Amino acid sequence: MTTTLFPSPSLQPLLSEIASILTERKQSVAVAETAAGGLISAALLSVPGASAYYSGGLTLYTLASRISFGGWTEESLKGYKGPTPEIVAGLAKHTRATLQSTYAISESGTAGPTGGTTKNRTPGYVALAIASEDGEVTREVETGTSQRDVNMVKFAEAGLKLLLEVLKGEVQIAKKPSL
Repeated sequence: MTTTLFPSPSLQPLLSEIASILTERKQSVAVAETAAGGLISAALLSVPGASAYYSGGLTLYTLASRISFGGWTEESLKGYKGPTPEIVAGLAKHTRATLQSTYAISESGTAGPTGGTTKNRTPGYVALAIASEDGEVTREVETGTSQRDVNMVKFAEAGLKLLLEVLKGEVQIAKKPSL
């Protein structure tokens, strides 16, 4: 029997740095993921001492689960055309508030092998967001492959890299104006 190392050796330094920064600052992170299927949470939890910074996670794969746990309403479904930066920012904001964490990572994408014809329905597309009390930052990534398992890992990696960039101050979260 062959065992695959999880997380991949390439992710381990990134995860260690995230864990170190969050623990040192006494901050926390929560996760809302769809197409990555729980891999972001699993990666964060693979670091010993994760209970010091991991607030919890949601795998919101179906629209019904997003209504039940992701803060969506029936109104959210009107005109729904797949994942967008705005949708994942809303999931991250809701998850951060619900789990009372310093940050939340959210992603939604099309893992493949099938998909649609619009950009956000093409296999390999993912929208990512990091939310904090200051607001949200989003990013779109296209992996260039329709291989489902590869995309799931790449989506998780991209979300974790965005989190680390935010933690290190390389990407700024813009303060959202009050309405």
